[in-house]
Amino acid sequence: MTSVQPRSKTSPATSTHPMPTQDRPLIWIDGQLVPKSEAKVSVFDHGFLYGDGVFEGIRVYRGKVFKCMSHLKRIYRNAERIHMMRQNGGRFPYTQDEMREILELCVRENGLEDGYIRLIFSRGAGTLGLNPFKCERPGVIVIADQISLYPEEMYEQGMRVIVAERPRTPTKCLDPSLKSLNYLNNILAKVEAIDAGCLEAIMLSTDGYVGECTGDNLFIVKDGEVITSPLDVGMLDGITRAFVIQELCPALDLAITERRLTVNDVLEADEIFLTGSAAEIIAVTQVDETVISSGEGPVTRMLRDKFRAIVTGDNIPTN
Repeated sequence: MTSVQPRSKTSPATSTHPMPTQDRPLIWIDGQLVPKSEAKVSVFDHGFLYGDGVFEGIRVYRGKVFKCMSHLKRIYRNAERIHMMRQNGGRFPYTQDEMREILELCVRENGLEDGYIRLIFSRGAGTLGLNPFKCERPGVIVIADQISLYPEEMYEQGMRVIVAERPRTPTKCLDPSLKSLNYLNNILAKVEAIDAGCLEAIMLSTDGYVGECTGDNLFIVKDGEVITSPLDVGMLDGITRAFVIQELCPALDLAITERRLTVNDVLEADEIFLTGSAAEIIAVTQVDETVISSGEGPVTRMLRDKFRAIVTGDNIPTN
């Protein structure tokens, strides 16, 4: 098995000489843990030149990597979809088990109890041409740090979103379930939200169905039933989305349905909430000019409370 030992034997969590702020966190880059100030990639890396790569955002709770293997299965599946496994003589630099060890190492070496991991598989350094197979070896980067996507008060009060004018890239062009480094479609819709004075935007498919937001999956609640669009509308197969559908709703005896949602369905909902690794579960109380509720609804609160009980408990799911 590939060694996943840190470059330095001194853990930053126990060092008697704390590293300067500009050197934290330690970043894993292609086999070494290096200080943040030394973390660099080649300007010829196709991830930088063309957005050619895949990534995951992963939560850490109580030092455990939440749904670690679900995230790893997804990123390896997506790496296969962009033909990354054809590089390096047909062998990816790390197996999934080795990659799990690396993630856990980064959590330990950064003394991370509750935080966030950004895992990146880049095509690697190559030529200025598009040919991905001129890049000999994929690059692997792990950043284990903190994240705060939304202000804490929003989780009680809910948030306002807009419906973006920019539609989702059609699935036949670039499937949104492929979590690639090319996020420009999402970013431009995010700019619409920021320009409207809020932090999220609902993105529609080119045929007008509600898929997801720029960085979160979307659910509505109607007459006690939890509803979300199916993946074939064109959206990311979110890990937290699946956790809500497969584990939280059944645990709370909540009916859960997948059907294609329209904007009218959303505007007429009793409750709306978003899910994501960074966002966790957060209520939406207004869409454009339509007020949905005065704060977090009872079903959303039940789901969020259950989620928080699990991720702060003694049996945090890591598979």
